[in-house]
Amino acid sequence: METTTFFISLLVLFASLYYVFCKIIPSPRQQVTVYQLPPGSTGWPIIGETFEYLRTARNGVPEKFVADRRKKYSDVSLSSAAATAGSCKVFKTSLLGESMAMLCTAAGNKFLFSNENKLVKSWWPANFKKMFPNTDKADFSKETIRMRKVMSTFLKPDAVRKHIGVMDQVTKHHFDKHWSSLDQKQVIMFHSLAKKYTLALSCRLFLNIEDPQVIAKLEKPIRHINAGLVSLPVDLPGTNFNRAIRASKKMKEEIESMVVQRKIDLMNLNLIDREQLANAPQDLMSSWLMETYSDGEEMTEADIAEKLWGMILAGYDSIINTLCSTVIFLSQLPPVYDAVLKEQMEIAESKDEGELLNWGDIQKMKYTWNVVCEVLRLQPPASGTFREAITDFVYEGYLIPKGMKLHWNAFATHKNPEYFPDPHKFEPSRFEGQGPPPFSYVPFGGGPRMCPGKENARFQILVFMYNLVTRFKWEMVFPDEKMVVDPVPFPTQGLPIHLFSHKS
Repeated sequence: METTTFFISLLVLFASLYYVFCKIIPSPRQQVTVYQLPPGSTGWPIIGETFEYLRTARNGVPEKFVADRRKKYSDVSLSSAAATAGSCKVFKTSLLGESMAMLCTAAGNKFLFSNENKLVKSWWPANFKKMFPNTDKADFSKETIRMRKVMSTFLKPDAVRKHIGVMDQVTKHHFDKHWSSLDQKQVIMFHSLAKKYTLALSCRLFLNIEDPQVIAKLEKPIRHINAGLVSLPVDLPGTNFNRAIRASKKMKEEIESMVVQRKIDLMNLNLIDREQLANAPQDLMSSWLMETYSDGEEMTEADIAEKLWGMILAGYDSIINTLCSTVIFLSQLPPVYDAVLKEQMEIAESKDEGELLNWGDIQKMKYTWNVVCEVLRLQPPASGTFREAITDFVYEGYLIPKGMKLHWNAFATHKNPEYFPDPHKFEPSRFEGQGPPPFSYVPFGGGPRMCPGKENARFQILVFMYNLVTRFKWEMVFPDEKMVVDPVPFPTQGLPIHLFSHKS
């Protein structure tokens, strides 16, 4: 009898607990489902709000897309003053054929950057996947992590510092060849020369290639690829998308042939003179050919070619357009130019004739780098990147379901007065002392996917500005020329400038 009573009591206890935990207290999945999606609009069928997103960028006001929607979707219960300030922290839109949540605060940036491979993973639009097929592989994130570990040996700050002399040497050669023979008040197309310079330097650092003909063969495919990044993904002959796919394939083949030949050269050198092999130039291609992944697997020629191609493309437009934006601001702001010139001339006067720049010189370029940082705030090289939710989660009280795409946008914080008072004013002093609030300044991204070439880009930009400013002053042919985004920033008129040599 007592045994029967005990089992009945136990059964009642389990039934009660089941009811409490499964019916009264919902499961995490059940809890998530009571939340709504972020406020917003998906716009037109298929195209969504993509055209409006691109239109504001082409008009030179990409921040307007975010600011207008933050104001529109602010909590209706808030005061009008708060709504005007744009209190909405996340809204729903549709871009590139995908329903998407846009996080538009520094806290949102931190959330995405710190939850990589926990709540979100990287995501690439269909155009990108088609042009770079490996980004669509199931293990692409794992492959990216492996590659970043290998890349760090070449791109970490201590390693990049060793390349400063080479950067200065290539830059001086570029100016001597393309700039020094120009007549007084000659007009040059700065954007075109910046492209020539950036690709030549990337080929020297990454491939140890200096042949102008080889470099020229790589330049043409890049133009087609950029045009295809935001084109309709229609793979038919004659379309921008089709040209971009073929250009991507051609460039990879060109670089892979270089990798194969370099591997043969290194193997022969290893057989003939190991000491000479040890002292061979350590460009990125050679470094990767002699590297293995942490799991002991060798890097194939195809792997190396694809990653080298990605490195060249990633840094190409970023550096070009940062140089263009910097030249525009220095032309429009003479006091800033004078301060940069003063700092750079002090460095130049401390150098012996023919002496190249070094790490100590770069450390002295504090004001110049603050100027470049302010340029990157106002005109970041990329608007942002995308993520995909790998599980249901709640952000700021709204449901982000598994599979939904997310977008962080640099302009959402870079031109937000909450983080940068008087945000449209050019003020390099913002970067003195503690600098901007954490995660509000994100020209290089953040978290585990922060741009691995950040230091390399910084040194390249500073070395170029040193050589430009110590040689020339300039005036813009079109004083009101602006940078617009389509899909990357570029000057509307090609940035023609009048040069004035300091020597004359």
